[in-house]
This record gives sequence, C-alpha cells and structure tokens, in this order.
Amino acid sequence: MTLHATPVPDAAETRANATFEALMWALSRPGTVQPLPEPGHGAIAEALVDRECRAFTDDPALAPRLAAFGAALVSPVHADHAFVSLARPAGVASFAQLPAGSALYPDEGATVVAEARFGTGQRLRLTGPGIETTAEITVDGIDPGLWAARAARCRYPEGIDLFLTCGAAVIGLPRSTRIEVL
Repeated sequence: MTLHATPVPDAAETRANATFEALMWALSRPGTVQPLPEPGHGAIAEALVDRECRAFTDDPALAPRLAAFGAALVSPVHADHAFVSLARPAGVASFAQLPAGSALYPDEGATVVAEARFGTGQRLRLTGPGIETTAEITVDGIDPGLWAARAARCRYPEGIDLFLTCGAAVIGLPRSTRIEVL
C-alpha cells in the first residue's frame, strides 16, 4: 500500500504565491491593474526576496522585514530589489543608481517597488511587448523626473523593472515597455 502525502500550503505560502502570480501578470500585461492579496510592500518583499537577494529600501519600517527574509541590505548601486519612495527627488536619485544589467547579463537589472496613486495625475502612454497597440494609465505620487531617469536606464534588454502599487493593486512596467509622458 502506497501512501501519498500532499503538502498543504500555510497562509504565508498561499499569500506569497498569490502575490508572485499578481506580479508576473502585471509584468506580462504592462499597464493593467492586478489585485494583490494585501496592501503594502511587505507581501511583495516576501514573494521576491530571499537569502540570495540584495535589497535596498528607504523605508526604515521595511528594512527589518527584508533582513528577516534573509536579504542583505545594501546601497542602491548593489541592489537586486529596491523598495523606494519615488514621490521625492531623493527616490529618483536612488533609482538612477540601481543596476540596469548589461547586454550579456540583463537579469542583473534591479526590480523596483514604489507606491503611487492610480487613476489620477500624470498620463502615460505605454507601448511594447504585452500591449496590443498602446495603453494609457494615469499615476500620481511619482516625481516627474522618474520618467526621464527610467528612459535613460532602460535600453532593452538592459533596464529596471518597475512595480507601482496603490493599496492592494499593482501595475507592472517592465524594462521592455516604452513610456511616453502625455
């Protein structure tokens, strides 16, 4: 007689899996709003960060949580993942320092997670893979200098993947997405 044991995921694993799935859908369909299982950057950090990651944050409350997941806390220049406020020029300056990978190693480009407000503010037109023709979004709470800093750093396949969150929702802007400020 053979017994089959099926592991049952606990609440944290279920949340991390749902968060990771939302992030992947957000990147594969740039500009679409995807639901997250909970608001805030904690669940995103839990889904993305582990002992092999280097992380940067300008949020003193998030730093201990990143360290608890095993991430080495580093400066922006060395970060795999960055959780930053892009509402201020200082956040954009941190963004401009993040690794963008190289033509040989594009996977060394950082992933950024930042808060924004959806449906109000700056209009953006998106084009690129995952978008049939164009998509338009409006986001607020982002320093206007981000878009020029991002354009300077994203020369596909090099670049930085960006997740914007608003409560329990996320929009993905992968490095392959071209953004036109309207």
